[in-house]
Amino acid sequence: MARRKVVAAAHPGNTLGSWSFLVGVILAVLLGLGFTGEYQATMLWVVFLLGVVVGLLNIGAREVSAFLTTGTVLVLVSFLGIQVGVFEGVAPVISNVLRGILTLFVPATIIVALKAVFVLARN
Repeated sequence: MARRKVVAAAHPGNTLGSWSFLVGVILAVLLGLGFTGEYQATMLWVVFLLGVVVGLLNIGAREVSAFLTTGTVLVLVSFLGIQVGVFEGVAPVISNVLRGILTLFVPATIIVALKAVFVLARN
């Protein structure tokens, strides 16, 4: 008898969350590179809202710990690199890209942390 693989249908939220993450990273890099022109303020809001969507839809229960660890490290190291001015002398563009990535990851990390706290409080 032939065994059939049962493939679960992709959850629409996962697809939206995955695309939000990918588009958010691309826009954050473009924002940091300065390719936004007069749409910079709008792009900041779009990247921020994509971060919220990523935090709400893209991170499942099994991924919370890993995301919070890596997200927190990314946010802290990026922020410290910008504040200390590590990249200003070498490549100022990197500081701008890090600001764009922070705009995406800070709301995503906050949302995932809040979700984790609510799960802990519920249990």
